[in-house]
Amino acid sequence: MNLTAPAFSLFYHDGLQLAYFDEGDPLGLPVLMIHGFASTALVNWVHPGWLKTLGDAGYRVIGIDNRGHGASDRPHDAEAYHPSLMAADAAALLTHLGIDRAHIMGYSMGARISAFMAMEHPQRIRSLVFGGLGIGLCDGVGDWDPIAEALLAPSLAEVTHERGRMFRAFAEQTRSDRFALAACIQTSRVLVDRADIAKVDLPTLIAVGTKDDIAGSGQELAALMPHATAIDIPDRDHMLAVGDRVFKKAVLEFYRSVGN
Repeated sequence: MNLTAPAFSLFYHDGLQLAYFDEGDPLGLPVLMIHGFASTALVNWVHPGWLKTLGDAGYRVIGIDNRGHGASDRPHDAEAYHPSLMAADAAALLTHLGIDRAHIMGYSMGARISAFMAMEHPQRIRSLVFGGLGIGLCDGVGDWDPIAEALLAPSLAEVTHERGRMFRAFAEQTRSDRFALAACIQTSRVLVDRADIAKVDLPTLIAVGTKDDIAGSGQELAALMPHATAIDIPDRDHMLAVGDRVFKKAVLEFYRSVGN
């Protein structure tokens, strides 16, 4: 498989039109990939080589553009972006495709959505991969108010907050709807209680870059969960860890160990 953009299709859920791709071996075990904040299925999973990596390994690879992102509808109402609602979108996509259960892989916000999917739709999940999110799932991932402010600023030149500039520039690069993202960031960071994540009884791999200052400790999160393992992605920050070869190798080994 190559790295060119796959064809995207549309389905409807919760009054929204949502975009997705469905590639790889149609008879292979399905992997549903859920991207991070201000990203898209294309930016998170195709350009860094995940579609090729998993497709070449024989998997059916599905990527959703979360509501507010990519080619999906982009409501400007913050109440539309609770992780439970986005997890329900992901479950609805599996239903739309006639898939009972899939490996679920999320990065950053996508990992948080995956966690809510595991708590609310566990019967749809074979295994979990949380990339770019560790104990921050439960304890928070820092002060994101400046990021909302950066997204709403008249121009990038007026943004002085370092992380705010990073996300504003990323949003412009991905041609995102800044107002939808500003709404999303208000409600998509709902914390998960430690007692609730401890009840998630699914095989789980947690992968965090050693220079990631957003995710929190992967090992600390793994210690709370009955069947979780954490790995470090060496010398990678939050943005660069997603496409790292160490991450890809670990996921392929994890899927082989999980089996069917």
